[in-house]
Amino acid sequence: MSDQPIEERILSAIQTALSGIDGRVPLHEPHFSGNESAYVQDCLDSSFVSSIGKYVDRFEHMLAEYTGVQRAVAVVNGTSALHAALTIAGVGQNDEVLVPALTFVATANAVTYTGAVPHFVDCEEKTLGVDPLKLENYLKKVTRKGVDGCENKFSGRRIRAIVATHIFGHPVDLDPIEALCRRFGLVLIEDAAEAIGSFYKGSHVGNRGFLSVLSFNGNKTITTGGGGAILANDEALGDLAKHITTTAKVPHPWAYIHDRVGYNYRMPDINAALGCGQMEQLPSFIYKKRALAHRYAEAFSDVQGVRFFKEPEFADSNYWLNAILLDDSVQGYREDVLELTNQNGIMTRPVWTLMHKLSMFRECPSMDLATSESIERRLINIPSSPML
Repeated sequence: MSDQPIEERILSAIQTALSGIDGRVPLHEPHFSGNESAYVQDCLDSSFVSSIGKYVDRFEHMLAEYTGVQRAVAVVNGTSALHAALTIAGVGQNDEVLVPALTFVATANAVTYTGAVPHFVDCEEKTLGVDPLKLENYLKKVTRKGVDGCENKFSGRRIRAIVATHIFGHPVDLDPIEALCRRFGLVLIEDAAEAIGSFYKGSHVGNRGFLSVLSFNGNKTITTGGGGAILANDEALGDLAKHITTTAKVPHPWAYIHDRVGYNYRMPDINAALGCGQMEQLPSFIYKKRALAHRYAEAFSDVQGVRFFKEPEFADSNYWLNAILLDDSVQGYREDVLELTNQNGIMTRPVWTLMHKLSMFRECPSMDLATSESIERRLINIPSSPML
C-alpha cells in the first residue's frame, strides 16, 4: 500500500480522470449546446409561456417515447410528481409507505403530504437501493393481513405502498421488489427522479411501477430549470395524473368547474421548451457520463481502500452522480477527503443524512438500517457533469 495519505490518493485519482479540466469543478452542472435557446425564444415570441403552449405536449411525447411508457405528464418538480403519484395510488391519512432511509428528503416529504407516515427500510450495497430480501424477512415479522390489506401489527396502520428509489441513477433490483409487492399487497411507486437514461434488464426504469416519477432540477442529467414528470403505462392513469396536476379543472370553453381536489402542479411551457432542447441531447449526455464513469473506474482501480461504485450487472446506469465507497478501515478519513478535494477546486460531498436521523422523521417506524448507516459513513459523491 502506498505511504501517501488516503485523501491525497483519492484527489490524485479524481484529477487523473479529469485530466485537462481547468478551474473549479462543480458536482453536476447543466449543459446547453443545442436548441434550448431557440425553443425558449420561440416560446417567448408566442407569448404562451405558462400552462398553455405547444412545448409541454411535445416534451411529454418525447419523454414517453424515450422511456417506452404510454404516458408522461410534465409537472413543476419531482416532489410534486411523487406526491401526485402517491395520491393516485390511494395513499392517505394514517397509512404507512415504505421508503428507503438512504434517499433525498423529497421522497419522505412527499409521503407526509398525503397524510401518511414514512416507514424507513434498508438498502443493499450492490444497488444502493431497497434490499428486497432483507425487507421481505422484516415484513414477515412486523405485518399481518388486515381488513384493508397489509397492516403493521405494531402501529395498526395500513402499509399501502413502497417507493423504490433509483439512487444516483443506479436501478434497484425491481423483479424481487415486484414479487414482494404482490406477496404483501403493496403498490410499487418508482422514484426515478435521478434516473432518466437508466435501464433495468433492457427496459427504461419507470416501466414497472404503478406510477413512476422523474425530476429535471438544474443538477439532473437533463433539466427544465425546475420540473418533473409522472410516468404511466395505463392511459386512464395518465389521464388522471394530468387532471389532478392541472387543478382538476373540467374542460370547458369558459367555465371554471373543478370536480375534485387538484393541485396546481403544471409545468410552464417555457420550462418545457428548455426540456425539449435537452431531450434532443440526452443520448449524448448519457454516452459522455458513462465514459466519465469508465475513466473514474480506471483511475480508482489501483487505489487501495477505495471502491468506485459501478452499476449492478442487470443495469445500464446513467451514472447521474458518481460515487466512491471507502473501506471500513479508512472510513474515518472521509472528512479529510472532502476537505482536501474541495480545497483543490473539486466539489465533492457526502451522501444525504439518512431520513430516520432528521428531526421531523425520528419517530417514524424503521427496520434495522445497518447497511444504510454504513454507506452513509463511507460514500462520497464526485464530479459528474456530462461535459467532463
